[in-house]
Amino acid sequence: MVHRLHFRAMGTEMLVCVDNGSDRSPVELADVPGWFEEWEQTLSRFRVDSELSRLNRAGNQPVPVSATLWQIFQSAVLAEKATGGLVTPTVAGAVLESGYDRDFNLMLGQILDPTEREPSAVRTLDTVSWDESTRSICLPEGLQLDFGGIAKGWAAEQVVARLKHHGSALMNCGGDIAMSGSLLDGSPWEVGIYKPFDRSSGYIGMMYFTQKCGVATSSTDRRRWILGGALRHHIIDPNTGTSAESDVVSATVVAPTAVEAETAAKSVLIRGSVQGLAWLETNPDLACLVILEDGQVLYSKRIREYL
Repeated sequence: MVHRLHFRAMGTEMLVCVDNGSDRSPVELADVPGWFEEWEQTLSRFRVDSELSRLNRAGNQPVPVSATLWQIFQSAVLAEKATGGLVTPTVAGAVLESGYDRDFNLMLGQILDPTEREPSAVRTLDTVSWDESTRSICLPEGLQLDFGGIAKGWAAEQVVARLKHHGSALMNCGGDIAMSGSLLDGSPWEVGIYKPFDRSSGYIGMMYFTQKCGVATSSTDRRRWILGGALRHHIIDPNTGTSAESDVVSATVVAPTAVEAETAAKSVLIRGSVQGLAWLETNPDLACLVILEDGQVLYSKRIREYL
């Protein structure tokens, strides 16, 4: 039997599922929201007393960090390398200057005033120093980190790793999904793909998974706002320091892990449909479905295996 728990964390809706072959829910299922509370206290940029916020304020001083923050930071280093710098946690300052400086629920319906500074290219992690022996990170003055979707993908993987001994597990962190394999009877997990701008109308398609993998969707249809008369969204192009100008409104990627899926989905969205799909096809472990601003749907070569 599949047991489900819905809750809210990291500014989004969460769903954790466990198929344990029993009518009784695993006791650990009720512990999952508490795990997220601990991770948010480490990783949230919206909490002034979080470990990440303290690191961001340190300014040019090496700061010893927890195992959790270190793991996320190393995942972000790999993501930046894999995407040629397009997915990087150093966009934190650009995200703030674009107007996304609070929980998005507090921004709904507001028209924001622009900052005086003109957007510019974002500094990369090459400007950050770290020491594995002391597990410390030193940020240059003025640079802040925002782990965003990578933190959600990492959290999804952590939950599945902790629950999979019960049978089969799936964790959906606001669209970043990790799963341990098929349901106990061999049937697949089903993952729906929403229609952008009209999610209440249901899914435009379904995906089916029987293997251990990750799925992530990066989209700009929900977190949009007006800043100084211009439309903005939360996906920053590091090359410009402002919201990515792309014909892609939603990119859904299947990858070996949720972190890899999240990283690739964001990279495809920033690059745009033509360059994004061409980049993705160079990696045989990835598959992608892209929805354009005009509603057109594009498919990578491997994605039809899951539809």
